[in-house]
Amino acid sequence: MNTRMILGAVLLTALTVRPALAGSSDAGEETVPPPTMDIPFMHEEAKAAGIDHAYRGGWEFFVGGGVASFDCNGDRRPDLFLAGGTEPARLYVNRSPTGGALKFEEKDLGLPERDLKKVTGAYPIDIDNDGYIDLAVLRVGENRTLKGGPDCTFTSANRLLSFDGGRAWTTAFAAEFEADLPFPTLAFGNYVDRSAPGSPWGTCHDNDLFRPQKRELTEDGKASIPAYSERTALSPGYCTLSILFTDWHRSGTPDLRMTNDRQYYRGGEEQLWSVQPGRPPRLFTRSDGWRSVKIWGMGIAEADLNADGYPEYALTSMGDTKLQTLDEDAEEGRPIYRDIAYERGATAQEPYIGRDETKPSTGWHAEFEDFNNDGRLDLFIAKGNVEQMPEFASFDPDNLLLGGLGGKFTEAGHLAGIDLPTKGRGAALADFNMDGMLDLLVVNREHNVSLFRNLGAKIDPRSPDATKVRPMGNWLEIELAQKNTNLNAIGATISVKTGNTTRVRKIQIGGGHASGHLGFVHVGLGVSERAQIRVQWPDGTWSAPYRVFANNFVRIERDAEQAQYWLPE
Repeated sequence: MNTRMILGAVLLTALTVRPALAGSSDAGEETVPPPTMDIPFMHEEAKAAGIDHAYRGGWEFFVGGGVASFDCNGDRRPDLFLAGGTEPARLYVNRSPTGGALKFEEKDLGLPERDLKKVTGAYPIDIDNDGYIDLAVLRVGENRTLKGGPDCTFTSANRLLSFDGGRAWTTAFAAEFEADLPFPTLAFGNYVDRSAPGSPWGTCHDNDLFRPQKRELTEDGKASIPAYSERTALSPGYCTLSILFTDWHRSGTPDLRMTNDRQYYRGGEEQLWSVQPGRPPRLFTRSDGWRSVKIWGMGIAEADLNADGYPEYALTSMGDTKLQTLDEDAEEGRPIYRDIAYERGATAQEPYIGRDETKPSTGWHAEFEDFNNDGRLDLFIAKGNVEQMPEFASFDPDNLLLGGLGGKFTEAGHLAGIDLPTKGRGAALADFNMDGMLDLLVVNREHNVSLFRNLGAKIDPRSPDATKVRPMGNWLEIELAQKNTNLNAIGATISVKTGNTTRVRKIQIGGGHASGHLGFVHVGLGVSERAQIRVQWPDGTWSAPYRVFANNFVRIERDAEQAQYWLPE
């Protein structure tokens, strides 16, 4: 282990407020009754599913450890590209039968092993608008772009895209389609500048923004591909571990939010960059209303929890998780946020079970999803000690905070069965076996990945019997499509209405921790059997309403009169 990391650990003030715990304490004594909402039974089956892979390496791989979840062969099932650190990254193709046990098959990427090592994370995106999903691969060293092709084939594309992957220690990525640009703008978040004197203390690397330039490839000029030869430095960088393009003020133009690790920066803080089309990026400052927040920022997740059009943000850290909402007294256009994690029960500052319940937690990947299909968003947080920091919990199980009435969250990780003695980093939340219930993969440091199949609601919340389950609520899974450019509608907003309730989802590339997903968007509907879907496309245009039946996979093509149902084989 690395002594610089240990010596640099900052002792946190003791936290006296503990999160609500449903179930039993380490001594086996009941504390509070189990939550009244459905508890999903998450059955771990990574080895049985054919996945044998861990994220390994020295201190440069204490962070990172991500996964890209996407369909690489056209069957619409989520496949997996897993970062390995000093081990080669691997591609696992999804062979899971519909509604059955999870099955994955490793596929040889056919790339030099040196290109697949030192990978910290990956994000899926169709960079060149050819209908095949590409990969932005983050590394300690030169970042890679992999061009996707038929049947999960990939080729190195840095030269093709005129992309200089640099030599930084990259740990974050986000992408958006700016107005009037046919190809995506790519942002890379970098960590410690390893080459600087005195590294790692106070030597954070600048971050990178690449805007596309069109370049013709054929003589007839009909086929084109972007060139990413122009780099814009986002300076200062404060050791960024997660970034996200987000339309925080409903302007229609996303800005770039960064969460940064105070372990190494000097004079730094969390950051928000204004990214206006055709203009240089500009950092929001105090004069804009930006309030200084200093945390061990590791992961970021966005969700519009009350469907008011203004997103909330979960920020993971060492210690408590932040849950930020735009201050209701903030003047329009001013990014003034307040923390609501405590009042919503989402602090997750300590392990909810085990021998280290009095020590601070270390949070990484964060993501909002509806695991029990009750129509309320839940919050998953991957947890794990950086390495052997004695001041922080060594047994630090992942969180599953279930959303309840009044917008409050209740911990159910131990009841759901995800409380393993691992060191979680990145994660993928997706319906791997296409049964309408979200499954979960967690990349673990020095442990095999955890792969949980969602079996349904537990009849007895405390029972370990995987056969004692029942169906949960209704659901929809929604896929958007456009023609010519931005085929997957990155930046679109999906509004799903049942009765007087509206649920909002955003299609984004970024956030989490070194992990990205592209594919069906999952929406739990509770008891509702029908829903109305409207789409705000990336250019701001709203679709007509689409009326659909619950418990279906739905594809909506831009300007189509009706939504299409898709039935998995």
